[in-house]
Amino acid sequence: MFAHPDDVDFGAGGTVAQWVDAGIEVSYLLVTRGDAGGFDDTPREQMPVLREAEQRAAAAAIGVKQVEFLSGYADGTLSPTLSLRRDIAAAIRRFRPDRVLTSSPLRRWDAIGASHPDHLAVGEATTCAVYPDARNPFAFPELLADGLAPWTVREIWYTGGPNPDHPVEVTQTYPRKLAALRAHATQTSHLPDLDGMLRERMTRSAAAAGLPEGSLAEVFTVVRTG
Repeated sequence: MFAHPDDVDFGAGGTVAQWVDAGIEVSYLLVTRGDAGGFDDTPREQMPVLREAEQRAAAAAIGVKQVEFLSGYADGTLSPTLSLRRDIAAAIRRFRPDRVLTSSPLRRWDAIGASHPDHLAVGEATTCAVYPDARNPFAFPELLADGLAPWTVREIWYTGGPNPDHPVEVTQTYPRKLAALRAHATQTSHLPDLDGMLRERMTRSAAAAGLPEGSLAEVFTVVRTG
């Protein structure tokens, strides 16, 4: 569950590729189509169309086959509203996942760029949707009327938050992460050295986790929901 196309690929593309390789069924849910993104004079009305196509191409590079987008939410305007909680809870009840991956709802003061307000909002709304909304039969009773039975998610993986506690070594799947991010041309084509930037960041994460020299890592905070 992420706010924008490219969020999942920046935060967890290598890890998701490992899950796919392990035979885990992965689905993406994006709250917006990234209509406020881009770095050039592309007409605004074209941006959500381009970014949806980019996300589907990026998912294919990782090996993810199912990509869905919510409707009615604009990039740059998200809040953890009851409406968003309900829509995410409905998706959880449809997909019935054991694990949910999302943005951290906690702001990072050391790297404020990681704490885009939309990321914080989706992280908070998703947390509320996991507990208690998706598992509580009395939350959003209209979901029961739609045939969506309660579902308990076993764990949440957060990206982009402070003090991550769960490193994942992704050296072997890094090329797919890079390919996925290059598919997001409206967001990454202006970067002079995307590969170098990613490797520097992921090498630091690996070193902080005590992984062997030359390793690349993505880092998460993992919460078991009880």
